[in-house]
Parts: sequence; C-alpha cells; structure tokens
Amino acid sequence: MMAAQPDAQAALDQAVAAWNRAGASWDAQALAAIYAEDALLFGGRPGHSVGRAAIQGYFASYDGVIFSGAMQMFGTELRMLAPGCVLAQGIVEFAFTLAGGERTRSTLRATLVLRREAGDWRIADHHFSTVPPAPPLGKD
Repeated sequence: MMAAQPDAQAALDQAVAAWNRAGASWDAQALAAIYAEDALLFGGRPGHSVGRAAIQGYFASYDGVIFSGAMQMFGTELRMLAPGCVLAQGIVEFAFTLAGGERTRSTLRATLVLRREAGDWRIADHHFSTVPPAPPLGKD
C-alpha cells in the first residue's frame, strides 16, 4: 500500500464536493452518478446496495424525508492503494434538512474507496457506521 499523496486529498475533495452539490437538492440520480457503476454502499438503512441503480434506489428511498444533505469529512487518513485508487477513512458529519424544515446532524465513521474513471473520481465503496459508545464485545 502506498502512502497518501496530494492526489489522494484532491480525489476526496472532488468526491465530497460532488456529493454536496447533488445533496443540496437531494437529487437521487445525481447522487448515484457520483458512484461507480459497480459500486457498493452500506448506508443508513438495512441492507447492502450493489451497483449504481440500487444506490439510486437507496437515495430515492429518502425522497420526501430528506430535502437536502451535506457532508464534511475530517480526521481522514488517506492511502493511494494503486494509481487511480484511493482509500479514505475517518469521520463524516452530515447536516440534513428534513421534511418540515427540521435540521439534524449525524456524526459517523466513514470509509470510502475512490476510483478514477474517465477523468473523474467515483465512489467505488461507501461504508458509514455509527461510532460505538464502547467496544462491541457482545456484552449488554
């Protein structure tokens, strides 16, 4: 595995900016277009979305619930896995405007794999999860 390079930060910045542009009006089709055709997504609903069409369906499942969303990543570690492939792992903070104008925030752990395709960085793998309050040792 190669260490992070300036290209890795540029890749993450491009992907987050594209996500925020599409999330500003909660456009499921535009959000899905940021993902590779064969992308994988573990998001905020049960199940695993595989492929751009399923990812678009995932985002569309929030239509009428989320009116806009924005994300910011911080504390991110970046690795160039190969030329044109970046691993980003850190914390993501989402700000949402929900139906009725309610504003919410969520802080999650985030892992993204970004892949360069036709001059753009696309999300190939997206996994967000809650930050556990304690180590998950199987005890209540």
